[in-house]
Amino acid sequence: MIRSTILLLLALTGPACADTPARDLFGAVSLPTTGADLPIGSYAKGCQSGAVQLPESGPTWQAMRLSRNRNWGQPELIDFIVKLSKSAAKQKGWAGIYVGDMSQPRGGPMKSGHASHQIGLDVDIWMLPPKRLNLSVQEREEISAERVDKTSGAYATAKFTPELMGVIKAAALDKNVARIFLFPGGKVALCAAETGNRDWLRKIRPWYGHNDHFHVRLKCPKGAKGCVDQDPPPPGDGCQDAQDWVDNILNPPPPDPNAKPAKPAPPLVLANLPKACTGVLTAD
Repeated sequence: MIRSTILLLLALTGPACADTPARDLFGAVSLPTTGADLPIGSYAKGCQSGAVQLPESGPTWQAMRLSRNRNWGQPELIDFIVKLSKSAAKQKGWAGIYVGDMSQPRGGPMKSGHASHQIGLDVDIWMLPPKRLNLSVQEREEISAERVDKTSGAYATAKFTPELMGVIKAAALDKNVARIFLFPGGKVALCAAETGNRDWLRKIRPWYGHNDHFHVRLKCPKGAKGCVDQDPPPPGDGCQDAQDWVDNILNPPPPDPNAKPAKPAPPLVLANLPKACTGVLTAD
């Protein structure tokens, strides 16, 4: 049924779906492939086969926004989430974690919210300490993660607690984690609070948004041919870089009067993705 639906879409939209946004094609698929688990391509240009669905609820986690059907990932991502949730549950006031977007059943571009999350190795963890893990489906649609910043994402507030730091640090110490994206002031706060070994801070990278969740990205699994790792973070703890972000937010440099407005990038189409993604899209 899924295969016939996608093939019909391909036929209706012309040869090779040349002009059809890939987000529409991948967003129309509700189940994963039955093939081997494999991340294909890069985090922002790829897809996944053999995805595993994170159970909606577990002893120390709950998946949020179930209507999006984005609680899918590679087995390594599922294992990481379960492991992190157990660690988070040891923090005072944290019953576990609320899990935001992972990937779609077959990965690929999404209709909203993310440029990455395409190969089943990214996950958003809400920075909201769960008080209970028996939220109804409706509650998971209505509850929102709480921002822990102020002033356009520059500052960390008192809500950035040692317990939250413990959850993020546990994620960064995992050997399979490549990067963690966090709002600039959050990185500055972590740098100020860490009095011991600072090596783990290298993985925490300042990025726009990410002020109510932190985004964890795993490395490509060993032996996953066709999976493209991101370059390693620059050497050092990256704390000055984060401080520079904050300074530029608070005191932005004057705009370049000669700068031309940036043109929005067109949506990805199948031709922009690895060739194997067409097979993933149409597979049973």
